[in-house]
Amino acid sequence: MVLHLVLGDEPLFHVGGYHLVHPAELGIYAVLGVVGGLGSVGFVKLLLHLRRRFARLPHPTRWFQPVAGGLTVGLLGFFVPQVMGVGYDHVEKALNGDLVLRTVLLLATLKIIATAVCYASGNAGGIFGPSLFIGAMMGASVGSVAHLLWPDSTAGPGAYALVGMGTAFAGIIRTPLTSVIMIFEVTRDYTIIVPLMISNLIAFFISQRLQRAPIYEALAHQDGIHLPTAGDRAQQSGVPVSTAMRRPPDPLSPNTSIGAARERIQLSELEAWPVANADGFCGMVRREQLAEAVARGWADREVSQLLGAEAGGGARAADVSDLPHLHPDHGFNAALALMGTTNSNVLPVVSRADMRRLLGVVTLDDILEAYGVSKPGDPEREK
Repeated sequence: MVLHLVLGDEPLFHVGGYHLVHPAELGIYAVLGVVGGLGSVGFVKLLLHLRRRFARLPHPTRWFQPVAGGLTVGLLGFFVPQVMGVGYDHVEKALNGDLVLRTVLLLATLKIIATAVCYASGNAGGIFGPSLFIGAMMGASVGSVAHLLWPDSTAGPGAYALVGMGTAFAGIIRTPLTSVIMIFEVTRDYTIIVPLMISNLIAFFISQRLQRAPIYEALAHQDGIHLPTAGDRAQQSGVPVSTAMRRPPDPLSPNTSIGAARERIQLSELEAWPVANADGFCGMVRREQLAEAVARGWADREVSQLLGAEAGGGARAADVSDLPHLHPDHGFNAALALMGTTNSNVLPVVSRADMRRLLGVVTLDDILEAYGVSKPGDPEREK
């Protein structure tokens, strides 16, 4: 209502009326769904990969990372200015069939690279607008080829550009029904809904199979944020881990020697010990790992080298989410299942809002005690 009152009832894009020229066109829209799905996966994986690489750079380089990203995008924009900005004017040209095949192919490719580099390097920018731009150019590419091969039985490239916008949005953002409503909102045209739904669902299926985590969820995981999802409902059933977890022990530093770490924790009842640096929790090191390392003559090496073998090369925030962990709202069943799969009796409990914040640890004995089950060899519990 506010939008209509302030901006009027005009659509964002002014497009011509589209219609299905021939029933066989639905097959081409299905092909567009495949192209859009693969293009969406390529964009998301490139963005996540570059963001992970930037996050693993040394801390003193953080001030320069936006500069490097800006220079890269600036160089692309110097030679092809159309990749700069939101690009809605070029999207409207594609919707009206005013761009040639070579141009839309070039713009789709460069926009994927520019957006991924810009976002990953920490510069200002989003995903919504670029997804529409990329989708329009991919759709116009497919439409141009189809219209070149079968001019009498296919619509112009603009119709495919319109469907491509929704297709890329469905593949990247992972919301196929939202993209259908969105295309109507920006064009006020319902005539292309059926091809759009076909293309959307195919792109959604391909994207979901090749990139399990939706882009916003994957970005949150890279930042160490784990928000509850529908899949967490089963893990949250039962008694929460927070009722049995204990306060975490003073963590080891990654720079601690393996020999010193072994001496420190060998008399502890915990079979694994947390490791943390200035940024927070890095991972867990097991007592048996330390013993094996000392036996190999690695007593003078740092604990961080053991974390490298377990956490993928370091103690970065992007790696911590891959380590076995629990959240306070997880149930005992989830804790027992994770202990079984990881063959560990001690698991860290971390915050959903910050994976680097260690809230506590929970052991198998803690869970058994919460259930009222006596620990083998515990005379107090056996009385």
